[in-house]
Amino acid sequence: MVKKITVGTIQKYKDNNEKFSVLTAYDYSTAKYLDEAGIDIVLIGDSLAMVALGYETTHSVGIEEMSVFTKAVAKGVQRAMVVTDMPFLSYHTDVSSAIKNCGQMIKFGANAVKIEGFNEHILNVIRRLTETGIPVMGHLGFTPQFLNTLGGYKIQGKTREAAQEILKQAKELEKAGVFSIVLEMIPQDSAKYITENISVPTISCGAGRYCDAQVLVSDDVFGKFSDFKPKFARKYGDMKSLILECAKRFNDDVKSGNFPSEEEIF
Repeated sequence: MVKKITVGTIQKYKDNNEKFSVLTAYDYSTAKYLDEAGIDIVLIGDSLAMVALGYETTHSVGIEEMSVFTKAVAKGVQRAMVVTDMPFLSYHTDVSSAIKNCGQMIKFGANAVKIEGFNEHILNVIRRLTETGIPVMGHLGFTPQFLNTLGGYKIQGKTREAAQEILKQAKELEKAGVFSIVLEMIPQDSAKYITENISVPTISCGAGRYCDAQVLVSDDVFGKFSDFKPKFARKYGDMKSLILECAKRFNDDVKSGNFPSEEEIF
């Protein structure tokens, strides 16, 4: 019996000063491989809007798409915690709709949900979700769903005052009940300061090495998505070249008559 990663496990990692890993997945087989590799949290990120569906921003993906991808990923995971990114406008209008949408992801196999941003409405949503039994991962710093109001892809928390404000927000999220907080595109020193002054684990997404965990988009890690590469992403493979090579060889074999062979026909 595989021991499942839970919110308690994640908190123990921080308490014991142990790092943990987070990668995105959007399909069954990728999720299965990440789980087998020992990744601690598998995130169905709304980044799938760009890397899986070809949209320009995360705004274009909705609750229907996230439902389909959550079902697929959850089926491939046994050990890791499965977290679903709640898409744009799925929790922003009213608490009732937020609980319904987040609850749907739990029914489809997610163990927790991730909610971006900070305001009184979001705090209230987090409180009600945790009261309902739905664990919530927060997200501060650069929040892609607020791209238009932030004025573009800008680093957050660059000054002492800005870092203090993010710390204040993090403490409010902690009080509301989040079990962890993603810090995105924040200077390393600011992220370190925030991490050292809150009790729940922090997850760095371009926030340096001193957070409790690191998260990346798997398509960046595998070298599959090539439209752009964030500065903070590290490429561990070259799936683009592998896919191109395999597809070209198949194409050549089909056109030359080399596929199928005698062993590959009935």
